Amino acid sequence: MAVLEIAPELVDEMIAHAREDAPNECCGILIGRDGAAIATRRVTNRVDEKNKPFRYEMEPREYMAVEEECSANGWTLWGFYHSHTRSPAYPSQTDRNLAFWPGTKELIWPNSYYLLVSLENEDAPVVRAFSITDDDVWEYDLRVTGTPAPDPAG
Repeated sequence: MAVLEIAPELVDEMIAHAREDAPNECCGILIGRDGAAIATRRVTNRVDEKNKPFRYEMEPREYMAVEEECSANGWTLWGFYHSHTRSPAYPSQTDRNLAFWPGTKELIWPNSYYLLVSLENEDAPVVRAFSITDDDVWEYDLRVTGTPAPDPAG
């Protein structure tokens, strides 16, 4: 299994976001520089209230603002995260379907990671990382490095 390293404050922020939005799913973006995740950006889950505990959809204007921020600073959309409030941290079939442009087998973000935060056991959240390719799911050994994330400003 390939290894993917991430700074502890980024994991802490994803878990905090998941807890704050529970019982609804949260969603957000990890921005990167030089192949490493350097920051998180929360994005509003715009799914209707009835479906928020089970689905997410990023607010398009907020997504575009993060994309513009990345472009202006030479950063990348390193990854995307969302929470599963009642199930394991593993991409559901819906999650896998949403990785592709509708009606195609073309990935929307082919070089990005997908991180899932499970609150199935609220006292012990689980964060796992994946890539999705050609409708296959590949898991990474997610290692929290103990090293702070690089400063996005520098």
